[in-house]
Amino acid sequence: MKTDSAPPVIAPAARRGRFALYLDLIRWNRPAGWLLLLWPTLGALWFAAGGWPGWHLLIVFTLGTFLMRSAGCCVNDVADRDFDRHVKRTAQRPVTSGELSVKEALGLGVVLALVSFGLVLTTNRTTVLWSFAALAITLVYPFAKRFVSVPQAVLGIAFSFGIPMAFAAVQSTVPLFAAVLLAGNLFWVLAYDTEYAMVDRDDDLKIGMKTSAITFGRFDVAAVMASYAIFLAVWTWAGASRSLGVLFYVGIAVAAAQALWHWRLIYDRTREGCFKAFRLNHWLGFTVFAGVVAGYALR
Repeated sequence: MKTDSAPPVIAPAARRGRFALYLDLIRWNRPAGWLLLLWPTLGALWFAAGGWPGWHLLIVFTLGTFLMRSAGCCVNDVADRDFDRHVKRTAQRPVTSGELSVKEALGLGVVLALVSFGLVLTTNRTTVLWSFAALAITLVYPFAKRFVSVPQAVLGIAFSFGIPMAFAAVQSTVPLFAAVLLAGNLFWVLAYDTEYAMVDRDDDLKIGMKTSAITFGRFDVAAVMASYAIFLAVWTWAGASRSLGVLFYVGIAVAAAQALWHWRLIYDRTREGCFKAFRLNHWLGFTVFAGVVAGYALR
């Protein structure tokens, strides 16, 4: 869709320093985004290692998750700059507002990706090979919103790629178990990113952006809750198959309670409620991860 409107003009008084703009570009002050990637990745590390994975892999995957999510933000903001100027929530992003150039944003993204790749090189050949697939899906997702009715499914794959990479790093192979975990996590991503899409639905309809919130229509809330249920069911099966202790199930139960609370938040489809549900989702993921850790510790 053509978007010929000029980007919003930033008043000189509102202009920020370069470093502040780079931090804003990678969402430095909004850690919820990268935590959504971190918890399932670390959970997969624990499953792959049968418990504590060691400091090396813990540091590699924690830093790598932050760096690649930040690189993904750079690519996403460049790809969406002509759409974001028409959405209230995103109109002041550094690239969209013109405060940072496309070249600067992509340059930062490349640097972050290279540093992340340097971390991957400290693991093994299998993980290195999987990292190229992870990079590919990171680059593809921003453009999926133009052609795929439920681009959140593509995001689900991208945000779940730490799972097979964790198994590759620990076991030098990616078993079917990892693929099942990825599939389950995909539904969690579908749940929380549909909540996110519900915030911008009116703007997205005007500019022709495709989202799951638009595709699901009046069944959006039902789709979110069904996705939560599938995610929790798959990860419950995963813990049961590894004979995790009772604290794992406590974690799952607390996560399920949070999902029900999110239903209350999104039921009326208000922007505030939907955004709050999205913003707090990292706690749901942390609860599941904590259950996995506790389950292994007391098994």
